[in-house]
This record gives sequence, structure tokens and C-alpha cells, in this order.
Amino acid sequence: MSSLFFSGHIRLTVFLVTLLFLILHSSSQSDQRQLLLKFKSALSNSKTEVFNAWNKETPLCNFTGIVCNFNKEVKEINLSQQKLSGTLAFDSLCAIKSLEKLSLGANMLSGTISNQLSNCTSLQYLDLGMNFFTGVVPDLSRLSQLKFLSLNLSGFTGRFPWESLRNLTRLSFLSLGDNPFDKTPFPLEILNLQYLSSLYLTNCTIEGRIPEAIGNLSLLESLQLSDNYLVGEIPVGVTKLINLQMLELYNNQLTGTLPVGLSNLVNLAEFDVSTNLLFGDLSELRGLSRLESLQLFENGFSGTIPEEFGEFKYLKQFSIYTNKFTGELPAKIGSWAEFEYIDVSTNYLTGSIPPDMCKMGKMEKLLMLQNNFTGGLPENYASCTSLNRLRVSNNSLSGRVPDGIWSLPNLGMIDLEMNQFEGQVGRNIGEAKSLAQLFLANNRFSGELPVEISNVSSLVEIRLTSNLFSGEIPVTIGSLKKLSKLLLQDNKFSGAIPESLGSCVSLNEINLAGNLFSGQIPERLGSLVSLNSLNISDNKLSGVIPASLSSLKLTLIDLSNNMLFGRVPQPLLLVAYDGSFAGNPGLCADGSKDLRECSPVSHKSGQVKLAMYCFIAVAVVLMFSLSYLLFVKLSKIDRKIPMNRGGSWDVKQFHVLKFSEDEIVRSLTPENIIGKGGSGNVYKVDLKCGEELAVKHMWKSEPDSGSWRSSRSSAAILPKERTRWPEYEAEVTALSSLRHMNVVKLYCCISSEDSNLLVYEYMPNGSLWDRLHTDKKISIDWSVRYEIAMGAAMGLEYLHHGCERPVLHRDVKSKNILLDEEMKPKLADFGLAKIVQSGKVMDSTHIIAGTHGYIAPEYGYTYKVTEKSDIYSFGVVLMELVTGKKPVEPEFGESKDIVYWVHNEMRSKDDMISLVDPSISKDAKEDAVKMLSIAIHCTMKLPALRPSMRMVVKMLEEIKPFSLTDIVIEKGGENEDSPCKN
Repeated sequence: MSSLFFSGHIRLTVFLVTLLFLILHSSSQSDQRQLLLKFKSALSNSKTEVFNAWNKETPLCNFTGIVCNFNKEVKEINLSQQKLSGTLAFDSLCAIKSLEKLSLGANMLSGTISNQLSNCTSLQYLDLGMNFFTGVVPDLSRLSQLKFLSLNLSGFTGRFPWESLRNLTRLSFLSLGDNPFDKTPFPLEILNLQYLSSLYLTNCTIEGRIPEAIGNLSLLESLQLSDNYLVGEIPVGVTKLINLQMLELYNNQLTGTLPVGLSNLVNLAEFDVSTNLLFGDLSELRGLSRLESLQLFENGFSGTIPEEFGEFKYLKQFSIYTNKFTGELPAKIGSWAEFEYIDVSTNYLTGSIPPDMCKMGKMEKLLMLQNNFTGGLPENYASCTSLNRLRVSNNSLSGRVPDGIWSLPNLGMIDLEMNQFEGQVGRNIGEAKSLAQLFLANNRFSGELPVEISNVSSLVEIRLTSNLFSGEIPVTIGSLKKLSKLLLQDNKFSGAIPESLGSCVSLNEINLAGNLFSGQIPERLGSLVSLNSLNISDNKLSGVIPASLSSLKLTLIDLSNNMLFGRVPQPLLLVAYDGSFAGNPGLCADGSKDLRECSPVSHKSGQVKLAMYCFIAVAVVLMFSLSYLLFVKLSKIDRKIPMNRGGSWDVKQFHVLKFSEDEIVRSLTPENIIGKGGSGNVYKVDLKCGEELAVKHMWKSEPDSGSWRSSRSSAAILPKERTRWPEYEAEVTALSSLRHMNVVKLYCCISSEDSNLLVYEYMPNGSLWDRLHTDKKISIDWSVRYEIAMGAAMGLEYLHHGCERPVLHRDVKSKNILLDEEMKPKLADFGLAKIVQSGKVMDSTHIIAGTHGYIAPEYGYTYKVTEKSDIYSFGVVLMELVTGKKPVEPEFGESKDIVYWVHNEMRSKDDMISLVDPSISKDAKEDAVKMLSIAIHCTMKLPALRPSMRMVVKMLEEIKPFSLTDIVIEKGGENEDSPCKN
């Protein structure tokens, strides 16, 4: 009986324990669900579908990105690359005691990381890398179970808690790079992490020497210490790391030779010590036969390239440019694996170009400029369809270029300059659909430029200087709409300069000097609104100088040594230098010290002209009388119409207005000009009602009188054939549909057959450029600078994300950020804007756009502009606001800009505050440094690493000055107050 009782008691106990476990388990699951939903709510702004399954009905372990353990408790959260944005609720995450893995890398998370992270004591895997956090990394010492820690490129600043690593002895993967931490010597705490297999400390402000004891980390497979301030020699201890597959030490200040014993690293596949101060030969690399990528560029290495490199069967990337290497390249180099590129430029190499580097059909770049190579281009490369850059300039190469080279489908650049190549450009060049740059200068090329070159619509630059080319320029050259530079000087070209050249709408430089061109200067060259340099000297051109050239905004003009005659248009004298018109005995000018005075007209001729002038005057009076009568009649018929559409004007209004086009036109006089740009004059118009407007006249040539007062119709002002106005159309298309408080308001456009006016709201404080950099400069306190940055950012955010069809501005700069009477910013000048067409991916546009100093680096090699290009330009504006400096200053160095200067100074100085404009108050300098960090993100070299404008706005919100915390900055809508509104 007792045994039965005892047995029943046991069963009851088991039942109760099981029931209790199920209750607790159910409770635990319920608690974890609530914690995850709280985590989700903090990221409510994220535009992602990953949270669709995160609800009260879906089983917890079926949540997207969630992995449970055998107890059906949350073990892993895997949400990397899910477009998450917002701040992290670590109080809820770390309350999940079963959580071992948290992977949130490559999102758009922001804000600071709280000390509550230290409560995640069960974590073994933590990835917060590639986000946009601010502030410092909290103490990590309690996370003693961590094996994987990735915080790279996350925006953290300040001092990293290196002492925390003493407790993280289980770490096998540590990635902290690409964060602007405070400068520190190599952290010795790293040397105790005996299980490390991967260490990434690139670009996190480490200085001093690499310790010899680095060799004790015997399990290391990847060691990356690049882009820091390391000095001294590469320690011999590195040679003990026999498991290394990747060793990257580039962009430091390391000196000496490669350490003896480096040949021990037989598993090394990637070796990069570029941009240091290393010297000596490469004998220690002879045995590293598993190398796939070898980067030694920008050092002082010398000697010959080891013959063994020609037997490296895995080598795909080889870059040794800017060293002192001599001798020949191994003939078999690059012939074994799927070789991708070689760059041996700027050395003293001799011999022939190795013939088989494209043997596997994967080679993309052949860069061998500035050496002493001889022979010709190997025929094998004529079939290398993967090739996109071919640069062998400044060598002693000769012979004919293999025919197939001209038509390679992916080749974007052909650079054969400064050699002894001969022969003709192949007619098959018309098949080169990707060719953007054709550089053949200083060779012995001859024959005609093939007409098929007009089919290469991707061409941006043609440079054929100093060859033996002859014949005429193809009349179809006008089809090259992207062509920005045409340099054909010092050849034997002849015939007329084709009129169609005026259709190359992107041209900014033409040099046809030193040829045999004849005939007249084409009138249509005056339609090239982007042209700023024109040199057609030393030819046989005749006739008068076209008046249309007066409309060009030239910085250089040279028409010397031709057979031109007649009067030089007065506007051209203003941009000419001494000798611009020399050698043309028939030319004259009024008031020029270099040209003879134009002869007075004869008495008879004067009488004829006087009669003609009288006739014209009578005709004008009659025309005005008729126009006035018509105007009065129409006014009586319809006095209630706000915009009278008499005459030949066409008015398109985008807001309710109460002023006539007459009131606008009558105000366009020289004394009302407040600005001049590449697309036209800007006038200030004071309305009768007391309001003010700004009016842009989109010009093609200057009116003789400088005024529009004399005619309601401008048909006599501009040539009728020039009726297409791409900038005008772009600006009207872009602005007419935009409604945002931080985008300048376009009230209406007024156009005739030949003239266009854009009527905007007037911005009394001019541009941000004026207030920062000119004689109109004023002292701007930090709160105003912040509001300018935030307002401009919200305007760009609206363009990129708030419009039905996103708008790329493509010319973001401080000159195009206008300031109202309260210093509130508005984006302006949409002459280069591109509205992304419905149904098309918002990726890029090939049209050349932008301003020097603001143009993103990818434009230099892709000729594409994307929304990330706008973001780069905005980052430059932020740097202007913080530093007070212009985008390009002599102090930055030759060919350097503010982005280079800021990035470089931040790496080389302990205190970023030294970069801040001295006029900013001391108590605001820390906030200014935070904005500079945002600017760094915006100007990252790789577009993919730049935040979206939506993210930029969030980042700026997080650094709002305390003095503005009670000020509400609106994020949308439009100020509906219009001048003279009904």
C-alpha cells in the first residue's frame, strides 16, 4: 500500500514539475515575444518587410530572423542588411537571457549604444558594424562569452574601451576598423587574445610601432592594420604567423625592408603594404606561390621583379606602381589564373609587354604608363573583351595598334599617349560602345578621323594632339552629346569646322589650333552653353567673328593667326588675353590697345545707315503704338485675369498671383541685376504691392541694349533657330511640381518664342556662399549654421524621397543654398536637375554635371551621377559650414580639395576641434565636430557607404543644439504666402 502511495506521489510530482515547466516555458516565450515586439517598435520607421511576421499570432520561433534553441527560446537574432533604422532598445534585447547571437550589421541604425549592452552576458556573437551610431563604445568587459565582435564603420568616436578586451579572451574575430576613435598606441590588450583568427583594426587611429609580440597570435589568418599611423619596420614577429592568408598594412608610415622570413607565410593569398616608406627588393616574396593579390604600390622598392612571379598560378591582382623597379616583367606573369589587373606604372621597367595576361578572358585593367617598355601592343589583347582600361602612355612603344583594340566592347579608356605608335584609327571604333576617353596625343598616327567615331555615343574626351592626322572632322560629330573635350591641336586637319559641332551640348573645351582649317567660324558654336575654352588659333579661318560667341562664358579664347576680319565683339575683349586676336590684320576693335581702331564709316554709308535707322525707329514707334492699343483693349476686356497674356508671351503660373508679365519685363534693367550665372542674369523685381521677386533670364546671347524695356516680344533679341533650352526645361520641370519649405518657390515662367523668364521668390540674404566666403561674409553663430544644414538636408530629403518621382539636383553647393530674411535655407538652381522617370530605377545619369570641389569621386571614372552624388556634395557643404573654408583652397595642396583636407587632418590630428571655424563659439565646437563626422560619412569614397538623405536628416536631428530643443523644425509642406496673393 505504501509502495503504491509512494509510486503515485512520484507520478504526481513529475506531473506537477512538468506542468510547472510548461507554465514557466509558456511564460518565458510570452515574455520574449513582448521583448521582441518592444525592440521592433523602436525601429518602427524601418521600411522593411522583415517585421511582417513579428506579431502576436505568429509562433515566436517563426519570426523572421529568429533562431530558437531546443527549449524554443530565442537563441539568435539575424537581421543584418535589412534596412533597419532607428535606435536600439538594449534593455529589451539583453533581457532575453538565452540570446547568444545578435547580428544587426549593415543597416541604418543610429543613436548611442547604452551601457545596458553589458547586460547581454550570454552573447557569443555581436555584429553592429556598418551603421550610423554616435558617441562612444560602452564598457564591454562583462561580455566575456564573446567569440565574434564586429563594430567596424559604425560611426563611433571618442576613446575605445581597450581594457575591456582583457575579459574577452574567447574572441576569435575582432573588427573595430573605420571608426574615428581617439588616437592610441597599438593596444597591447590585443596580444592576450590567443584564439584570434581575424583582426581588423584598419582606420581606427592607431599610432606607433607594431609590437614584436604580434607573432604570439599564432592562429591569425587575417591581420589588417592599414590606414593608421604605424611607424618603424614590419616586425619579424609577423613571420611567425604561418596561418596568415591576408596581411594588409597599407597607408601607414612603415619603413625599412621586408622582414627576413616573410617567405615562411606560405599560405598568404593577399599581401598589401602599399603607400608606405618601404624599400629594398622583393626576394622574400619569391616563395609565396599562393599569392592572389600583391599590392606594393607607392613605396621605394627597387630591383627586378622575381622571375618566380611568372609561375604564380593563383595571381589575379598585381599592383606595384610608383616605385623604382627595373628590368623586365616575367613573360608568363598573369597567364595562369583568371588575372584581373596589372598596374606597374611609374617605374623604370623595360622590355616587352607580357602577352598572355588576358589568357583566361577576365583581365579588366592594363596599366603600364610611364616606363621604358618597347615593342608593340601584343595582338592577344585585341580579343580581350573584358578589358575596360588600357593605359600604356609615356613609354617607347611603337608599331600599329592591333585592329581589335579599337572595338573592344567594355573598354572605357584608351590611353596610348607619348609613344611612337603609327597607322590609322580603325573604322571599327564605332563598335566601342563603352569608350569614354580616347587619348592618342604625341604619337605618329595619321590618316583621317573615321566617320564611325560619331557612333561612339559614350565619348567624353578626345585628345589627339601632336600627331599626323589629316582630312576633315566628320560632319556627324554633332551626335556626340556627352563630349566635353575635343583636343585636336597640332595636326594636319583641314576643311571647314563642322557646324554640327554646335550640337555637342556638353563641350567645355575645344582646341583645334595648329591645323589647316579654313572657312568661317561656325555660328552654332555660340550655342555651347558649357564652353569655357576655345582655341582655334594658327589655322586659315576667314570671315567675321560670329556675334553668337559673345554669349559664351569663356575663360580662354584664342583666335590668333588666322585671316579673320571685321569688328571683334565687345564681350570677347573682356575675356581675351594679350594676343588672343593677334595675327589677323583685318580685325579691329573699339578701345583695345592690341587691335587697331575700327575705321569710321564713310559719309555715304552713314547717310544710308541714318535713313535705315530712321525707318527702323518709325517702325518701332508704330509697333509700340499698336501693342499699347492692343494691351489697353485686352485689359478692358479682361481686367480680372491676374496674368495678362497679350503679345507673344506665354505664362505658366504655379501659384496664385496678381501681377502682370509687363510689370516683370519692365523691371529687367541693368541696374536691377543682382547676379550672373552660367545660365543667365538674375534680376530683383519690386512689385507695386511692395513684395519682391527674383527673375532669372535664361539667355543664349546678350541683348545689345542690356535691357528688355524696349519690347514686349523678344523676337529680335535672339536668333530664332535656337529655341531649345535644356537648362530652362530642366528647371521648370523640376521646380513646377515641388512644394517644400526648403526648396525655392517658382511662381511662374514667362516665355516667348526665343526668351524665357523664371520668376522666383526673392531671398534677401543671398546664398550661403556669399555669407561664408565673399565680401558679404557675416558672423554666423552655430545655431544658425545648424538650422541651415538641417533645412538644406530636409530639402534634399524631400527631393530624393518625398516626390512622386525622385529628383536628383546634381549641383548641390553653397551657392545654390539661398537664405531668406530669417536665414532659413532653400535649395535653388535646378538647371541640371534630373527627374527620375516613372518605372525606371533611380541609378544614374551620364550627363556631365556639377561644380569643381563638390563632384563625387566616382564621377571621375564612371561619368555617372546618382542620388549618392548629391549626398557627397551635401557633405562638402557641411564641411564648409563647420570649417568656414571653401571647397578648394591653396592650403589644401595642388589638386586637393576640402574633402581630402578634412579626411587627412582628422587622421593626423589628435583634436578634431582644431578643424572648426574659429568664429564658432567654444561651447558649440563639440557639436560642430559631430556635424563634421556626418560630413565624413556623406563623403565616403565608395557611394554605397554614404547614408541616404533620410538617414542624414536623422543624424542631424540627433546633434541638435540644446538651444534649439524647443524649436520645431517642420519637415514638409509649403509656405503658401505668395507675393500679392488674392
